[in-house]
Amino acid sequence: MGEKKWNDRNSGISVQACHLGQLGSKLFFRGKIAIAAAIFCLFACTVISGCGSQKAGSKWKDGYYTAMMEEYEHGWKEYATICIMDNKIVSAEFNAKNESGFIKAWDNAYMKNMNPVTGTYPNRYTRHYASELLENQGIEGIDMMAGASHSGGNFLRLAAAVLECAENGDTQIAIVPAEQEE
Repeated sequence: MGEKKWNDRNSGISVQACHLGQLGSKLFFRGKIAIAAAIFCLFACTVISGCGSQKAGSKWKDGYYTAMMEEYEHGWKEYATICIMDNKIVSAEFNAKNESGFIKAWDNAYMKNMNPVTGTYPNRYTRHYASELLENQGIEGIDMMAGASHSGGNFLRLAAAVLECAENGDTQIAIVPAEQEE
């Protein structure tokens, strides 16, 4: 007899609030779906229109471009990668890796051996050449760094190769032969 049967009249507002809470949850879930759909559409439009696209009058197509030396030299193979966006170089990387994939600029032992002899080391000169390309928006005017002129020459050939790839929209890795010494 002490039990009370549940009905709408006993709770009034709380039943309505419960129904509104369920409605709010459904709307919140639908909102999440709408947001996810909008993000997906935005991503799809960006991919379709941005990657490899070229605006009229621009010389470079948007995308990432990489060139790599054909052979290892002293255990290292140098490479350059750029990102083009809206006809501008927005990022540039120049480095070398060994056969296991280890990056030359991270090799502290190499740095300790090279710096006293040449006055520079890979982490310094790779950043120098990449920043010069980014600043100049091309290979013209890139200053060779004392102690790293051989790598600088390789960088100029790699940079020319990636810029040519950017002109053609060719995202395959370009292989650059070593300069023949006479």
